[in-house]
Amino acid sequence: MKNKVSIRFYEELNYFLDKKYRKKRFETSFPNTATVKALIEDLGVPHTEVDLILINGNSVSLSCKLHNGDSISVYPVFETFDISEVTKVRNKPLRAVKFLADVHLGKLTTYLRILGFDTFYSNNISDTEISERSLKEGRIILTRDLGILKRKIVTHGYYIRSRNPKEQLKEVINRFNLINLIKPFSLCTRCNEPLIPIEKEKVSGKVPIFVYENYNNFNFCPKCKRIYWRGSHWENIRKLFNNIFPPDIKK
Repeated sequence: MKNKVSIRFYEELNYFLDKKYRKKRFETSFPNTATVKALIEDLGVPHTEVDLILINGNSVSLSCKLHNGDSISVYPVFETFDISEVTKVRNKPLRAVKFLADVHLGKLTTYLRILGFDTFYSNNISDTEISERSLKEGRIILTRDLGILKRKIVTHGYYIRSRNPKEQLKEVINRFNLINLIKPFSLCTRCNEPLIPIEKEKVSGKVPIFVYENYNNFNFCPKCKRIYWRGSHWENIRKLFNNIFPPDIKK
């Protein structure tokens, strides 16, 4: 006789399920030694999307072993309620919001850096390197590869739903509640390094004459030496983000 449990996934976790399992409780079988993490991911949901698991009404960790007849409820990240005293799914939240974007999210990386969010990116990095760097540097993985998020070593990550970079940005800002943390043009979009103010006299001959004559405030990247100023590109970026976010949260 097979071991069976009843399980239900709530809210946006249904996105990952087969249509026949969405928004309802259903029964499923499992092998004798299975953990709740293994079952959840076998059904298609990466553990990084889960914030609370209840088995028979008790909060449990991902490593909890399953028993025949268990009743399981799986909840996504709570945006409004603080469940830090209840959840056993993950350790304490990361001290700082830092991202690691996979090879398919180059445009999203640029947008995040423009808004001042530390985002590591390389177009030549393996899934193993992504997982290890995320853990070592305390970075949240952003990816459209479910396989990466199901790796046991991964503790923080988010599956990007949209294929449109602008919509992807909106997803990330809303998912991690970043509106009040936006610091436009504080990072180098090429190197991800914090920009440093530089005296106008020191950029003479390094920027176009028109720029030197019409702008007074400059920043530069200490790594690639690129120089930044609030030119027409600044207004173009403002217009872009004004179209993405409502007027009452514009920066």
